[in-house]
Amino acid sequence: MKCLIVDDEPLSLDILEKYIRDVPGLELVGRCLDAFDAMEKIKQFEIDLVFLDINMPKLSGINMLKSIDHHPEIVFTTAYPEYAVEGFELDVLDYLVKPISFVRFVKAIEKAKKKIEMQDKEMPISFIMVKSNKKLYKVAYSDILYIQSMGDFIKIHTAEKVYISSDTLKNIETQLPQKMFLRTHKSYIIALESVKYLDGNQVIIAKETLPIGLTYKETLLKALDIKNES
Repeated sequence: MKCLIVDDEPLSLDILEKYIRDVPGLELVGRCLDAFDAMEKIKQFEIDLVFLDINMPKLSGINMLKSIDHHPEIVFTTAYPEYAVEGFELDVLDYLVKPISFVRFVKAIEKAKKKIEMQDKEMPISFIMVKSNKKLYKVAYSDILYIQSMGDFIKIHTAEKVYISSDTLKNIETQLPQKMFLRTHKSYIIALESVKYLDGNQVIIAKETLPIGLTYKETLLKALDIKNES
């Protein structure tokens, strides 16, 4: 879990940095003395958790949070507990009152881990990993135009690149979401979103004309919500 500390007091930064380094699985991405530096780092790096001081010059932690649309999980840190209510109204993860004990810090970390794990479970997978030319590529479903069988190999066609992988069409079909992809021939799986039009027993995708197997046509028409009037 990648962490960022934002506090205008160097001592507070040092304490939180030590805590982060003492807990396995945490990585300190940076230390910031003000909110403006913190906002730049949030844009630049993938950060999971921010320890954000409320009382800072120029821009407070609360106002910083109000000024950005998307942010990592936030744990407010402050010596003034009266800010707790306003902090939780901003849907922050936790609220640590200074001086922060290590035990209380660990509780906040456990809370962050649980929330991030829940978010990961809820987030649908949007890509497939493909081994091609001795490399492992992350290929987004949305980039795939169609997949072609070539005996013991398959070709995954995207707009930018063709990936050749030692795999079968049957195997990769089980890894793809059925709502996005459809088998249209013994040698082809197509991305439904990439279909330009149908011409008889052929489907046009990008600049390619692909055959439609007779046993697959009815399923394709239904998937595209077209009535077969033939």
